[in-house]
Amino acid sequence: MHDPTPTPGKQLTARGWWWKALIGGGALWLVTAAVTASTQNSNLIPTVILLGSFLVPFCVVLYVVERAQGSLDTLLLFMAFFVGGIFGVLGASILEQHLTPSWWVYVGVGAIEELVKILIFLVVGTYVAERTALRGAWLGAVVGAGFAAFESAGYAFNAGLTRFGHIDLDAMLRTEAVRAVLTPVGHVLWTAILGAAIFGAASAAGRYKLTGGVALAYLAVTGLHALWDSMGFLSAYLAIKVTGGVQHVLAYGRLLPTAADNAGTYATIFYVVGLALISFGGIVLLRRLTRTPAPAPAP
Repeated sequence: MHDPTPTPGKQLTARGWWWKALIGGGALWLVTAAVTASTQNSNLIPTVILLGSFLVPFCVVLYVVERAQGSLDTLLLFMAFFVGGIFGVLGASILEQHLTPSWWVYVGVGAIEELVKILIFLVVGTYVAERTALRGAWLGAVVGAGFAAFESAGYAFNAGLTRFGHIDLDAMLRTEAVRAVLTPVGHVLWTAILGAAIFGAASAAGRYKLTGGVALAYLAVTGLHALWDSMGFLSAYLAIKVTGGVQHVLAYGRLLPTAADNAGTYATIFYVVGLALISFGGIVLLRRLTRTPAPAPAP
């Protein structure tokens, strides 16, 4: 999707830098990981974390800069990425500390993180003069990418830190790789949906309006977020239900290797299929919000 209304006087930027940066940055990440593993130099760990956590989100920003050129200020997009990402994880951390383990913790996390990103989006969005659903999606994607980058850095650090204080480089790299692949259909997609709904509902004068569509978009994104976070638990539960012998074996305090393998296979399948369905639902919703209405027929 390319914004068809560039602002006069804006100089067009070159295309294709996002995928060039993705390929080059991925190669640098692999080289850095290999050197770190061979030399066991712990000073390189921050470089591995930063490269692996920020590469894909930063490429999302480059993609938006190229697609929204002339309609959104480039400096504003980069500020939304870095400042929005920092304040996003800080705000979510402060609010989520009050959550207690329960069935509703996934809903609470989703509601808090999406609310924090909305507040950041509203502040950054005040600097956008002409607000359309498509521009809201672009700006929301950048805010979500910033949140994902800083959050992934924290997950990578925790995954690599063992209880004995040593660094588990393999666990760190696996965590970064998985989160990098899923970033575009996670926080980036969810905040893009909210941004499209908010800018799409803005008045002709550019003022924000709380409409039913905005509220429904927030509830939908919170639901997608909660399902995404709980998919690990749900897939394991469904796997145990499908493999009926597992419950019988567990009743006797042991789990046969065959039953464990079957349950693990089904859990993986359910997990992948579940994430795919959640991503598909989010993409469909985003396309509906950013769809340009057909022009009226000429008299």
